[in-house]
Amino acid sequence: MKLVFITQQVDPGHPALAATVPKIAALARLVDEVVVLADGAVEDVLPANCRVRTFRASHKAGRGARFEAGLARELRGLRGGAVVAHMCPIYAVLAAPLVRPLRIPLVLWFTHWRASRLLRAAERASTAVVSVDRRSFPIPSEKLRAIGHGIDVTEFTCAPAHDHSGLRLLALGRYSSAKGLDIVLRALAAVGDEVRLDVHGPTLSEEERMHRTELEHLMSELPLDDRVVLADAIPRAEIPALLASHDALVNNMRAGAPDKVVYEAAAACVPVLASNPVFDGLLDPAQLFSREDPGELADRIRALAALSPSDRAELGKRLRERVEQSHSVDSWARGVLEAAGVAPSGTGNAS
Repeated sequence: MKLVFITQQVDPGHPALAATVPKIAALARLVDEVVVLADGAVEDVLPANCRVRTFRASHKAGRGARFEAGLARELRGLRGGAVVAHMCPIYAVLAAPLVRPLRIPLVLWFTHWRASRLLRAAERASTAVVSVDRRSFPIPSEKLRAIGHGIDVTEFTCAPAHDHSGLRLLALGRYSSAKGLDIVLRALAAVGDEVRLDVHGPTLSEEERMHRTELEHLMSELPLDDRVVLADAIPRAEIPALLASHDALVNNMRAGAPDKVVYEAAAACVPVLASNPVFDGLLDPAQLFSREDPGELADRIRALAALSPSDRAELGKRLRERVEQSHSVDSWARGVLEAAGVAPSGTGNAS
């Protein structure tokens, strides 16, 4: 059975899209062949039963033409397989006129808080829609299935219990108001000096640079200059070690699509404090807080700081078990095929 997987990039070093590679590999373990249509790809990073066709071109019309030609070629003789559009609604919209008349399942994977006319069109064009949680897809749909996030658990090992005084917190992601870092800083100012925070994120746009400057000013006002570090983004390969060097992750991303880094921290056995209600299936109530309430977050930080290192380690192990059960790349891949209504072939060769 052949699966056609449409995505932006196949690049294990990409700061935002690296996790796509293990997801494709997990699908390859369940089918005979995966053909990846991508705007760009790094060579020799996928299993042996994967082929890559790129549709990159110097202008939009050229990309569209190459996309359509490549997909049409791969659909010839395709029986018993499916097409998966990964994250970009436009892929589902462009694929539908070729895929749906052939009665081939077209599955859209999407997880984000923002709805759009394009997303609504993609939902209508698709046979099925899959997302992390029913709340991580921003429009109602009878086609929607919740299949978990798809974390490569093997990338992370359980962080050891840190036997040191104080609490070292970590926040990861863009310097955006959507991340709610101002609330995190105000909460930190309300707890003892033994709690510190490291923030790592990109400042690629003018908006991100401006927001980082605003946070720096807030740090000086509170004051928190000696307890908070606002740092740049780090390479994807360094994230497991960065998680392991901290006692907990704090995440105040706006409600909607769940931040992948929360599941990655959990996979690394790192306790998490988060505000997004979508995490209520992963985190205990004591790890959740109201997004706009720095006082409640401060209480959660104090309670976490009061735990012994061994108790925090046990909490982290429970989180990893939940990720392994419901959010691994293997459970994600099975969910994609179930949504498509196709059975695993059992002959995939992911070597």
